[in-house]
Amino acid sequence: MLSPLLCLFFYPEEIKQIWGLAVPAIGLAALGVFLWFVFRKRNDHSLDIQQSAVIVVLSWLIVCLFSAWPFMALQKLSFTQAVFESVSGWTTTGLSVVDVEQSSNLILLWRSIMQLAGGAGLAIIMLATIVGPVGSAVGIAEGRSQQLVPQVRQSARLVMKIYAAYAIIGTIAYYIAGLDLFDAVNHTFAAISTGGFSTKVDSIGHWNSISVEAVTLPLMILGNLNFLTAYLLFHGQTKAASKNGEVRLMLLLIPICAVALFFLVCTSLYPTLSKSVRVAVFETVTALTTTGFSTVGYGSWNSFGFLLMIMLMLIGGGTCSTAGGIKQYRIYVLYKSFVWEIKRFFLPRTAVSENHIWQGEQKDFISDGRIKQIGTFVFLYLATYIIGSLVIASTGIGLKESLFEFASALGTVGLSVGVTNSHASPVILWAEIFGMLLGRLEFFVIITGTAKLIRDILPK
Repeated sequence: MLSPLLCLFFYPEEIKQIWGLAVPAIGLAALGVFLWFVFRKRNDHSLDIQQSAVIVVLSWLIVCLFSAWPFMALQKLSFTQAVFESVSGWTTTGLSVVDVEQSSNLILLWRSIMQLAGGAGLAIIMLATIVGPVGSAVGIAEGRSQQLVPQVRQSARLVMKIYAAYAIIGTIAYYIAGLDLFDAVNHTFAAISTGGFSTKVDSIGHWNSISVEAVTLPLMILGNLNFLTAYLLFHGQTKAASKNGEVRLMLLLIPICAVALFFLVCTSLYPTLSKSVRVAVFETVTALTTTGFSTVGYGSWNSFGFLLMIMLMLIGGGTCSTAGGIKQYRIYVLYKSFVWEIKRFFLPRTAVSENHIWQGEQKDFISDGRIKQIGTFVFLYLATYIIGSLVIASTGIGLKESLFEFASALGTVGLSVGVTNSHASPVILWAEIFGMLLGRLEFFVIITGTAKLIRDILPK
């Protein structure tokens, strides 16, 4: 929370706003020291999944609440609006109720830093930088089940190094493309975290630049990639990375959906062929990677365009990445399970088959139990999506817009058709707050952590 103060070297006129970030930062530090003294134990031990889920849920709630303070203090937002902006930042969603044209550079940078840190995840930051609980359960509870190397902390540090490399390369590339240093830093943080906060009202469309879009596209895709896949690519193991089902699904979906958008939406709306191609490709990638940058508005799009974007937002990005959504891994496994089920009809009754997909250089054997778990998750996800969309529609918003907006919130995407703004009903904002948290931390973690908390707090 103190890191945005570095921009005071460039904008010293904003020094009066220090207190808006310093007060909650000091409060968090004091709370941390107090909790450490009260609950510290001499015997270090590994945490199980339930204990880790409690840590993850409480940590995210506390951080989101404290992070809302600067928006109330410096932007004069209401409590609901401030919590919404905070949750949107940490969950790397990118939906916003802040007027970026009237915001200070401190606030704009704070929004981007929230997304950068939220994309990495509190567990990864903790494991990589401080001495914390032993074991990988905290990382697993936050949705980072895969490790780059066997040692937990070393794996977390490698993730941070990859992430830092993205940030440095992205900032330089944006600067070369024509952005000033401040905009380059902010948009890099938002792109690699698949967050989508922008310093401009029109997002990437503000520049209407092929070079800016050309920088943004690979950054969004890198943020979408599983960190294990990125690790393999950086080590030249392209063959192993290409076997990954998520990569194959992404390479299939992007061209098919971009072509569909081009012919069925863009050619009738935009004046030139190059503009239609750019919009079709960019909007496909931003929706699938759940980044939320945009180059155009969607008010004039037809129903096919809306439905395709909703589908991409629901699918989402790679597992163990900064992206949200159902995740490409689950979609790929469900597709493969359908293929395996068809093949099973043509096998002898006594035949035994071991179904697998590739994860890096290793075969990931998929049991019926795993498929059942994935099916349960997808059911919960879609049920939540329907309920959330109905809640938004109950406020008088059209069904098409409600479906789009809640798909964006639940998938932590950030694309909007204008429903989410500073005048939005608190009912809409709180529905999206819950959707963003569920989409980022995933259902089983929140359910497990909350149930464990209630069970431990209530008298036996």
